[in-house]
Amino acid sequence: MPIPTPNPHPCGQCAFYSQSVWEPVGKSSVAALRHRFTRTDLPEGQTLWKQGNESAGVICVSRGLIALRSLHSDGSSTLLRLAYPGEIIGIRSFLTGRAHQTEAKALQPSRVCVVSQNRANQIVQNNPGVLSRLAIRCINEIDRTHERIIAAATMSNKEHLAALLQRLMDAHGEKIGDHYRMRLPLSRSDLADLIGVQPETLSRIVGRLEKDGRFKITGRKVVTPIPPCA
Repeated sequence: MPIPTPNPHPCGQCAFYSQSVWEPVGKSSVAALRHRFTRTDLPEGQTLWKQGNESAGVICVSRGLIALRSLHSDGSSTLLRLAYPGEIIGIRSFLTGRAHQTEAKALQPSRVCVVSQNRANQIVQNNPGVLSRLAIRCINEIDRTHERIIAAATMSNKEHLAALLQRLMDAHGEKIGDHYRMRLPLSRSDLADLIGVQPETLSRIVGRLEKDGRFKITGRKVVTPIPPCA
């Protein structure tokens, strides 16, 4: 009978373990990682951090969907991006020591894993592999921004919205008969922010998608037919 590992890696049972920034942590640092490693469940609508808060550390989304939003002085806001399971959020604030420039809020019941700021800094300094993976995550975020700019310049608004709805459907939809269905986890105003159009323009784009038979949106209910080859 195998002898249990005295300090198993806290990410060891996670579906995203092989891509985790903490996977390279050596045995000598696993105990330190576990000591300030927490998992927190967030109900829908709960704020993870407010704009202007200091960094709590390195935060990974392990379940659900997190909205990263910029709040403006006039009380309005802009949804900048969505964070899906497996993604690291708040990384700029962690690396720079500056306050968060966004608000993070759960759009669905979610779970995040957090390694505290001081402990994360200590582990990063002693594990070059962790720093390398954090750097890759930063580059990935820059690449996503670049892709969004390219999409805005080369894709039609209809195709942009269809791609966004499909990604949400892939992550949160369920198969019902000959179609997929989901409850849209964000408002139409948020959808408009993500594709860079006004809400009234979004309504016209939704109408064109429905006319094509690609998606049917009623309130927060979204339905799309299953392709014949699926």
